[in-house]
Amino acid sequence: MVFRACILGAAAGGGLPQWNCGCENCNLARSGKIPSQSQSSVAVSANGSDWAILNASPDIRDQMARTPALHPTDLRVSPLKSVLLTNGDIDHVAGLLILREQQPFNLFATQDIHDVIDANPIFGALKPDLVIRRTIALGTPFELVTGVLATLFSVPGKVPLYLEGDHVQTDLEGEQTVGVHLKTDQRNVFYIPGCSTLKPDLRERLSGADMVMFDGTLWQDDEMVTGGLSQKTGNRMGHMSMSGPDGSMAAFADLEVGKKVYVHMNNTNPVLRPSSDQRATAEASGWTIAQDGMEFEL
Repeated sequence: MVFRACILGAAAGGGLPQWNCGCENCNLARSGKIPSQSQSSVAVSANGSDWAILNASPDIRDQMARTPALHPTDLRVSPLKSVLLTNGDIDHVAGLLILREQQPFNLFATQDIHDVIDANPIFGALKPDLVIRRTIALGTPFELVTGVLATLFSVPGKVPLYLEGDHVQTDLEGEQTVGVHLKTDQRNVFYIPGCSTLKPDLRERLSGADMVMFDGTLWQDDEMVTGGLSQKTGNRMGHMSMSGPDGSMAAFADLEVGKKVYVHMNNTNPVLRPSSDQRATAEASGWTIAQDGMEFEL
């Protein structure tokens, strides 16, 4: 079987352009000078007919409409067989409400993430006899979709913004933020849209992978601060930056990975400008910058 991945959305929460942002990237995207990007989501398949979506973004209706492989094949018959959540962030769960139209599929998540969904009655719109909420323990392989085994593992991160308290731990490891190991009969692929640091055990896990789709939120840690857009650094948001000695480019430099793909880019990230020096630097380091509609076959 051929592993296929379709980038439904390459941007972080808010997309590009973000509705209330007048930064350089957002203005360029509004004027059509750089490509717009929707919010973070990836579809995967091993047979080309049965598909799973990793994270249900608020843009999921348009994303699926732009992806022929996800179009209905008959009256109320969809190639979508399952949805997997890697955390409870709004940009990863709000799209579930778009998928409420009497369509059966499996909803996979850890117990902690299911608890977040269960605590909000609005998600009751997903009828439990149609959308089966399946709880997955860390380290336990399961069939995500035909031909694809998935295993969830903890990565350093934090709780969703709406669950933050007075003290926020940004390197929390547990069930709130997970990465996904996707395995077919021939390929090993990893999807990690949120990660605050690449610890030795995670480096060892990723070594030898055919492809890694990894957190590309910010180019540099203080990007939003220096841009006058926020007082939060990337580290405070629970995300590892691309550049610098502690960044993901440096961390991956000596890792044996077949294809490295940045996903989940914030609207401020200069790599979203195709002609930027930062984009050229990332690509020279062996990285592909994901874009909406990009497809991979392994």
